[in-house]
Amino acid sequence: MTGDVRAGGAKNSALPLMFACLLTDEPCRLSGVPDVADIRTAVRLLEKLGARVESPAAGEFLIDCSAVDQWEAPYELVRTMRASFLVLGPLLARFGRARVSAPGGCAIGSRPVDMHIAAISRLGAEIVQDHGYVEALSDGLRGGHVILPMPSVGATENALMAASLAAGATRIENAAREPEIVDLAEALAGMGAQISGAGSSLIEIEGVGRLTGMNREVVADRIVAGTYLIAGAISGGDVLVEGARSEHLGSLLEALEAAGCRLSEEKGAVRLAMDGPPRAVSVATAPYPGFPTDLQAQFMALMCLADGTSNIDERIFENRFMHVQELVRMGASIRSAGRRAIVTGQRALSGAPVMATDLRASVCLLLAGLAAEGTTEVLRVYHLDRGYEHIEAKLAALGADVRREKM
Repeated sequence: MTGDVRAGGAKNSALPLMFACLLTDEPCRLSGVPDVADIRTAVRLLEKLGARVESPAAGEFLIDCSAVDQWEAPYELVRTMRASFLVLGPLLARFGRARVSAPGGCAIGSRPVDMHIAAISRLGAEIVQDHGYVEALSDGLRGGHVILPMPSVGATENALMAASLAAGATRIENAAREPEIVDLAEALAGMGAQISGAGSSLIEIEGVGRLTGMNREVVADRIVAGTYLIAGAISGGDVLVEGARSEHLGSLLEALEAAGCRLSEEKGAVRLAMDGPPRAVSVATAPYPGFPTDLQAQFMALMCLADGTSNIDERIFENRFMHVQELVRMGASIRSAGRRAIVTGQRALSGAPVMATDLRASVCLLLAGLAAEGTTEVLRVYHLDRGYEHIEAKLAALGADVRREKM
């Protein structure tokens, strides 16, 4: 594949920004929002709560939460998208109450909301779990000392939003450091929040009485950008990914360079060129800035064609190797034991009907299909639509023979 492709705005940044609009009664404008299923779910949830949401142009949203009069995020919406749980902190901070269903999302492993609940509790909220819902009440949140047992992105975001309107100072230790956290913190600061340390493991917030509206462009999606870079590598192509930021992709770029890819940074973009088969490279997923769990499946697809044997260690989620058996159906040589997959590269993969089990597994199989001999049919691509914007059109523009069958 050859050509230019744009990564677009980050779903995992746009979602918390959309829910942060609940913190103010002033209108907010977001641009660069990706056209994916999870964004549409977020719109429905905000409207369910009483917000007014308009989209005057592609990728642009006007969100007015001045008339919000509901405090419950129901199961039928939260079950389809885990990020819906992020309404807990903003609703509680602004209205003193929230009732949110326990979340769903991809079946990639246990992702309990205990850390969210513990963090919010440290800010003085009274929380009850009953009948599949988390109900939180407060007569006014107070600053507190939040120590996360692991750097959870969602728990950091919920605590960050709630603490912005809490009385007094809050410290979040062992905070997540992802670029999406920085994007949210900068947006909140633009609304009047007092935040320091975002992007480090210690975030400090001095609560304020009210927040104003925001006008924010969503940061580019590093996972989508990384996926397109791997697509260029697995196809032996030359691809320029616009919106890719090398400072957000350090661990992936190191692995791709070790695999034999030629990388260069251009203004607002990263170029990858690949000649011949990749070299085997072992990686282990870790919290940012470590190798992203959301790129593990895609990188495994590349290693299926590598010269040599690589170890892929999944240290974030315990059930994120469901794509392994589907890759084996395509001729890959993979042995998995616990959280390690041992991949012995093959000269070629063969096209086969395969089934996606989650968002990143679906794009992993799509990438494998790009390099396989014959036709690959990926079933259950609704997972793909949760996080990738018009991906078949973008890949086709790079020269891939890919199309979506209407069911």
